[in-house]
Amino acid sequence: MGAPDLPVLFFALAGLLLAALSLFFYWLSLRHRPLALARHRGNPILSPNPQNWWESEAVFNPAAIVHDERVHLFYRALGRDGISRIGHATSGDGINFGGRTLALDPSEILLESAARRRHGPRAYSPDVYASGGGWGGFEDPRAVKIEEEGRAYLSFGMFESWQSLRLALTSLPLGAINARVWDWPPPLPLSPKNEMHKNWVLFPEKINGKFAILHALTPSIMIDYIEDLECLREWPIKSNNNRGGRSGQWDAFVRGAGAPPVKTPAGWLLFYHGMNPAGGPGYKVGAMLLDLGDPTKVLYRSNYPVLEPEEWYENDWKPGVVYAYKHVAAARVSLREFLLKLQSHEHAVLEPVTL
Repeated sequence: MGAPDLPVLFFALAGLLLAALSLFFYWLSLRHRPLALARHRGNPILSPNPQNWWESEAVFNPAAIVHDERVHLFYRALGRDGISRIGHATSGDGINFGGRTLALDPSEILLESAARRRHGPRAYSPDVYASGGGWGGFEDPRAVKIEEEGRAYLSFGMFESWQSLRLALTSLPLGAINARVWDWPPPLPLSPKNEMHKNWVLFPEKINGKFAILHALTPSIMIDYIEDLECLREWPIKSNNNRGGRSGQWDAFVRGAGAPPVKTPAGWLLFYHGMNPAGGPGYKVGAMLLDLGDPTKVLYRSNYPVLEPEEWYENDWKPGVVYAYKHVAAARVSLREFLLKLQSHEHAVLEPVTL
């Protein structure tokens, strides 16, 4: 065969170059494209159930653990009496939940509950009472499973008034979670009396052989390491209750951690919620990556909110709150892609996408 014709060779090389450039620019567009979180098309996945008196008005602020290939959801529930209780539902896929039961009732623990109920409202009113519409009970559960202890731990706020709000912690053997036997031991106090705290989270494994409780995000991460949780009865955790964030940014006001940290190869992934008062009301979600060995060190932090309240169920009754105030919703995202975006300081925003 003779040598290839020069014009033919030129156009062939030019075609290869154009193809390579096209692939490069496509990769570049993917790299800089905001990461999209896909909300489940069937949202909300949990709504008030008028057939159950204790959750007839609102279900929200859920906590989840996975055990024996099932998702166990603990959620704040409100009935017509305005009392917050903690309900439980279970699912095999994390979307379709059933078996809803009342898991934890404050009337068995809070000494003032019975007296306050006699003077409380006859019906639930989200406009009258500040704490999520309710006027007392157990609020905002957070749950973790610690394998080495063989237990599931549930923390929550005990709310009777703004002068009586205290964080507490209780636990059950993992077998009791499966059987839905709600024989909770008396809760341990986490925060001191006469102080208002929210959004503390327990790490899902011990660090250096001790329980780790994250209780502040600003001006720096604050974590207490506790060998024996029973000592909390005598010495509750002292925190700073600081809410200051990054001036001029979306999280100029930081409300606190949104859920317990998730362990990843890159670090502890922590979602938190905050807002910029200058930009108007409304809570948004951000993310930070904490060092695995010393989670008081922030490795990376999102420069933008990763989720904002846009759907109707995120604006029902109390508008502009991304973690909702009446329903529970679900979404998904590639953890690997999200971590890559977060570590490269890309715009790792999570946008609504219809499945």
